[in-house]
Amino acid sequence: MKFYNREKELEKLRRIEESSHNGSKMTVVVGRRRIGKTKLIKEAFEQKVYLFVSKKDEALLCEEFITVLQNTLNHKVLGHFTKFKDLFEYMMLLSKEKALTLIIDEFQEFLQINPSIYSDMQNIWDTYKDTTKMNLILSGSIYSLMKKIFEDKKEPLFGRADAKIHLQPFGVKTLKEILKDYFPTFSNEDLLSFYIFTGGVAKYVELFVDAKAFTKEKQLDLIFSEDSLFLEEGKNLLIEEFGKEYTTYFSILSLIASSKTSRSAIESILERNIGGYLDRLENEYTVIKKIKPILAKEGSRTQKYEISDNFFNFWFRFIYKNKSAVEIGNYAYVRSIVERDFSLFSGKFLEKYFIETLKTSGEYSTIGTYWERSNQNELDIVAINEIGKKVLIAEVKINARKIDLEVVKQKSFTLSEAFKSYAIEYRGYSLQDM
Repeated sequence: MKFYNREKELEKLRRIEESSHNGSKMTVVVGRRRIGKTKLIKEAFEQKVYLFVSKKDEALLCEEFITVLQNTLNHKVLGHFTKFKDLFEYMMLLSKEKALTLIIDEFQEFLQINPSIYSDMQNIWDTYKDTTKMNLILSGSIYSLMKKIFEDKKEPLFGRADAKIHLQPFGVKTLKEILKDYFPTFSNEDLLSFYIFTGGVAKYVELFVDAKAFTKEKQLDLIFSEDSLFLEEGKNLLIEEFGKEYTTYFSILSLIASSKTSRSAIESILERNIGGYLDRLENEYTVIKKIKPILAKEGSRTQKYEISDNFFNFWFRFIYKNKSAVEIGNYAYVRSIVERDFSLFSGKFLEKYFIETLKTSGEYSTIGTYWERSNQNELDIVAINEIGKKVLIAEVKINARKIDLEVVKQKSFTLSEAFKSYAIEYRGYSLQDM
């Protein structure tokens, strides 16, 4: 698959590389696994030393890194290194005479190998950064650990990074471009399922493209095939993030994916206080986000939670929820549930699709949803243009025939009172408008 849509990130990385010729620069690249960090970094730089931190003994890791260094730079490494701090200092000194781009991928894994590496690197960096020409790129997939390493004031590398890139999934515009390139006859249902199943995550997009799985049916064929990466994906990616309490986190996420989106609803089922778990899921792991109705007052307790990642939403709703059937290989059973419930499940992602589309239009200062106490008078999309004094209130349905704008007007009575001086437009969006 060709390289898509990272122009801004590429430009930023190349600009940093150029500035590193006048003094070393440290850049942190984070993003969930499969998002395309490594591909981005490799695309950005023609000449680079790429080191991947795997879970092995530090001396063995150094031996591997020396081989990479020698082969990449055609340079004979002098000396024997069994500690990464000594090898890092050697590479910093190499960059005194000639600019060097050094990429260290899965940087958070040093925590398991030798946590003192971070304080050693800090000392070496502070000593040499002003007199060397190193473009240091530190990449990591476990967001909570990378955040701790670089944003916790108690950690040695706090405040050392010159730049940070938090790589996001492909947006709706790019996903549509990819489908046009590889399958120009796609339907809007194909586009919606592609948006849901991949969530814009580069690796999933690549898997679908490689398998030519562009229709909804072929996408499901790939997901529920033997040895499919997708069946264990949520577990494989999140267990390491959550640690030994992963079962509680998984239970909460499964409930949110099944439309139990309020704290009270989740606690009534789990019969325990989950405030701390929700806080960590939102702020430490960034797996969920809090949604409040538009114009909600500061401190309002009227709120819901949603899983940020489209694929995780799908995985917890269908695969994790039916893990017993998955474990015995009854994929046809789980697929039948997906096909039965997909129209209802996909409705909220169609809302998300149009919200993202409106955000990229640049026409609005605030975009969100609206509801009143006990989920009354729920409105799918409310978009406000403060300068133009305009408000868009939209209803989203898979089937256009089910949209009734008169009902929308009735539900928006209280909200419209707050915007008496604004021009209010009522609009319906359906699958055919994608």
